[in-house]
Amino acid sequence: MADDPRRRQPRRAVPGRVDVVDTILEESVGHLGNLSVGGMLLIAHRPLPDDALFQFRFNLPDAIGAGQPLEVGAHVLWQDRAGATGQSWIGLRFLGLSPDATQRLRAWAAQPES
Repeated sequence: MADDPRRRQPRRAVPGRVDVVDTILEESVGHLGNLSVGGMLLIAHRPLPDDALFQFRFNLPDAIGAGQPLEVGAHVLWQDRAGATGQSWIGLRFLGLSPDATQRLRAWAAQPES
């Protein structure tokens, strides 16, 4: 998939199913659709409040993987109903990423999709 030239950072589709956990409630809110150093597409189990802030955790599908899950602050930018019943597509922007998280996301997003 070619990346949209209007985007600030390259994004990449996430292979397989990578669950995203709300760290406050310690419950899964959905799974990753695509990912960049600037944000993510969340395929959520339900809509989230508009303009809300969240703290999420997920395992980046890379060599470090489950050994070092990423924790990210995220801001809901937009959402739309997905094709599957009860699911929503939610665009989120990352906030205050650690240098390590930024480096891992940048390296992962720059890899060619297989």
